[in-house]
Amino acid sequence: MRTHGIKVWSLRLLVGLVILLVLAALAVWLYLRASLARLDGDVQAPGLSAPVTVARDEHGVPLISGERRADVAYATGFVHAQERFFQMDLLRRVGAGELAELFGARALPRDRANRLHRFRARVAASLKLLSPADRLLLDRYVAGVNAGLHALGANPFEYALIGVKPRPWSADDSLLVVCAMYFDLQGTVEPRELTRGWLREHSDAAQLAFLLPDASKWDAPLDAAGVAFTPAPIPPTPPAWWGKARKPDALAMASADFIDSVGSNNWAVAGSRSQDGAAIVSDDMHLGLTLPNTWYRMAIQYPDAKGAPRRIVGVTLPGAPPVIIAGSNGRVAWGYTNSYADLLDLVMLGQDAQRPGELRTASGWEKPVSVVETILVKGAPAERMTIQETSLGPVRETGGTPYAIHWLAHAPASLNLNPIRLETADTLDEALAIAATIGIPSQNFVGGDDKGNIGWTISGALPRRSQGGSGATFPLLVDGGQASFDGALAPGDYPRVINPPGGQLSTANARQLNGAGAQILGDGGFDIGARNRQIRDALAALGPKTDVAAVYGVALDDRALFVAPWRARAIKALDAPALQGKPQRAQFLDLLNKSWSGRASVESSGYRLSRHFMWALGDVLFEGVNGDLAELHPKSTMALATSRWPEVLARLLDEQPAAWLPPGHANWQSVQLAAIDKVIADLAADGVPLEKATWGERNTAAIAHPIAAAAPMLARWLSTPADMLPGDANMPRVAGKNFGQSQRLTVSPGKEEQGVFNMPGGQSGHPLSPYFMDGHAEWVAGTPTPLLPGAARHTLTFK
Repeated sequence: MRTHGIKVWSLRLLVGLVILLVLAALAVWLYLRASLARLDGDVQAPGLSAPVTVARDEHGVPLISGERRADVAYATGFVHAQERFFQMDLLRRVGAGELAELFGARALPRDRANRLHRFRARVAASLKLLSPADRLLLDRYVAGVNAGLHALGANPFEYALIGVKPRPWSADDSLLVVCAMYFDLQGTVEPRELTRGWLREHSDAAQLAFLLPDASKWDAPLDAAGVAFTPAPIPPTPPAWWGKARKPDALAMASADFIDSVGSNNWAVAGSRSQDGAAIVSDDMHLGLTLPNTWYRMAIQYPDAKGAPRRIVGVTLPGAPPVIIAGSNGRVAWGYTNSYADLLDLVMLGQDAQRPGELRTASGWEKPVSVVETILVKGAPAERMTIQETSLGPVRETGGTPYAIHWLAHAPASLNLNPIRLETADTLDEALAIAATIGIPSQNFVGGDDKGNIGWTISGALPRRSQGGSGATFPLLVDGGQASFDGALAPGDYPRVINPPGGQLSTANARQLNGAGAQILGDGGFDIGARNRQIRDALAALGPKTDVAAVYGVALDDRALFVAPWRARAIKALDAPALQGKPQRAQFLDLLNKSWSGRASVESSGYRLSRHFMWALGDVLFEGVNGDLAELHPKSTMALATSRWPEVLARLLDEQPAAWLPPGHANWQSVQLAAIDKVIADLAADGVPLEKATWGERNTAAIAHPIAAAAPMLARWLSTPADMLPGDANMPRVAGKNFGQSQRLTVSPGKEEQGVFNMPGGQSGHPLSPYFMDGHAEWVAGTPTPLLPGAARHTLTFK
């Protein structure tokens, strides 16, 4: 009987535990459901002038329609908050250096680096410059955000997992989101100048000219077929650091993991080459990929100043001022790529023990102003951080040397709401004039209009160089005779290219100009240019008449034109003596020959081995100096110092100077064989047999929600499928594990019904939403989908 009683009690306990688990799971599920966005019904919204509708199609893409632009802004804020508030919160905290308040001490290094720039204090000055109409628009967006957050049945699910409550949105926060993009798009400029400064100190002038070339054969500027340049001769001897082995305690640089610097592609085909006479504009912006995606796509509709209805379609950045970032307004279409103009000067500051507390600039001695910033830390005491501000900007000390960071992003006018003017621009000329006034991180603006005109200019602030130079790609010396920039260039002085003879324009983060305008832009870290050259030639190959589908297809071009010569070099190095007694080298050669498609295709081992061969050559020659450079800044490498480093290697292999051979190598074939052996060893260390070392096995998507790292048990529900991705750097179809084309947009203004679009992930940031992953499979496959929202499946009305 006692045994029976124990069994009954145990059974009841088990049943009770099961019931508790079921109830707990049900509670979690109900909580998650409660934090989903509202899609239908009526919402009371104080301050509206007339009703606003949000009509979502079967993919969750909304068309927001209203009688006033400010009312549309309110509804945009509501929708952004309900679908993407946690993403918005992260962006404002990145801009302000406030992530530790959510994630604790592990976020302090990034907060310290970003807080140095004091953007929360700086955006207050930017807000004062806004016109009353722009401030009203921003305030209505903010009201919509807070209403949308409040209207959720529960806080966004992320806050339950990290145990923090969301704080309300403010106008300052929207500008801080743009500051976060300044970090994202221009965050490599400072370490690049530090890196180049170290190389200047440890190389002579002739060595520096060879190692850091100003141009290459790959350059394809807008105003010339190429760049005429004479390569600097290879000096008789290399620098002392050349070919050094990596220090045993130095961090290994994951060269093979490098995909691309932050970039983008855009291009336009003139009406003279389109089938219907309107321009065709295409844009794909390359960013780090997460869930949800950076962009939230939508269409908006409202009457313009003349009372005529205007429909604008494209992508918005949740949290930023509520404007279409890239898209089409029915008359003009436009898109962006990062300009890599020289927008930041790192200025060395003099010190003197006889003048304590003072620092010297080119203008004389000054006493920096000390500002104390408080960084809130979850689960720990707040941290106080003292920042020294000079007339040129905040001070950062590296290697015992103080530098002032003179960055255009610090200027109040570098943030504004002028992108909204593009929504009602009627002509390309109007759009180009507006673009030069926009306060965003400096971008290549490419646009086209319904009359067939196409053009390029820079959008975002450019520096005014008092000496007419092209800026400084090295830190400015106190006594170097070169002053930093003096404010911003007047919009009327921006360079432009309009309706070029070939009927096409393209930019891809490389050198834009070969003529006088190049001096205005400088070089803030241009891409080597192979990607833009391939785009330019692919567009030309479309012939005298083309259409949206063909122009979109250029974004999917994964031909390995840049890597192919490195494959040829590897094949040549693997001659009969090199293969003798080396079966893995023989297998390497066999795969180069038999598993090469001429593309960065997922099934190709030949592509992967060729690409890694090039990077391994860089490691053989640069690994030692990369370890030294990492002591300056975690991002510092030779690849950051110059994107043209492969051309430097190619010249060494072609000219074979004996003096430049690294220690332990009798000839340059030995160097190449060492690189091949390194690729083989690295793959073996990763447990990948050569025959299975395909590009797809290496280039497998790892796109996830930021919370997935903190809650691994939820990763399967917060990640995309592990798709093998074709494409790579230095070709139009840029693709990495979690970096690449954040959207693809191709459209003719006035013919938006023909426009096409893709993006990774879906509209919603909520894993229970049907729109969390909607459209992702089409992005992976490169299957174009309609740009405009389809028929309404859900309608939310604000009254």
